[in-house]
Amino acid sequence: MPDVIVRKTVSALEEIYHEGGPVAEIPLRRASVMTIIKNPFAGRYVVDIQPFMEDLKPLGLSMAQQLLDMLGGPENIQGYGKGALIGEAGELEHGALWHAPGGYAMRQLLGKANAIVPSAKKVSGLGSRLDVPITHINAAYVRSHFDSMEVGCNDAPRADEIALALVMTTGPRVHSRSGGLEAWQIKGEDGLR
Repeated sequence: MPDVIVRKTVSALEEIYHEGGPVAEIPLRRASVMTIIKNPFAGRYVVDIQPFMEDLKPLGLSMAQQLLDMLGGPENIQGYGKGALIGEAGELEHGALWHAPGGYAMRQLLGKANAIVPSAKKVSGLGSRLDVPITHINAAYVRSHFDSMEVGCNDAPRADEIALALVMTTGPRVHSRSGGLEAWQIKGEDGLR
């Protein structure tokens, strides 16, 4: 398979103190890392693309570590998500190659993360934005942690690129009060509840 050719990395950190209600004693922190790479399959249909997932694994680990460094370590992480923006000369399936390298990288570095990593992907033009879904790291049904973070880059993805994103958060939405399963109720049996 071809090498992973990185053009640039973009990161963001948000600290949310309130959404119009009381100021949180500890702000919710959300962070994203997006890496723009050359799409080795752009402009042509390639049947066997799966081996490229193996090539993306070191990138996934590096991006996940950047997020942990931004947010103070694995003990602070409660939510995560991943996504991909595929340039116009690519196809949606090229973004699907990020599922395993991106998701498993975060789960590996977090140590205990039972829930599937939610994701979003789309073929898009230059400067597109993507709302990356976020759920709790151990139980996907924890409603307080249903969230998203918008990612993007003004000059990406170019037609022959893929912009790969990982997102982590330190807690629930700052004014969560919509009920449902709470984090303290997690049983940890199946990654759902």
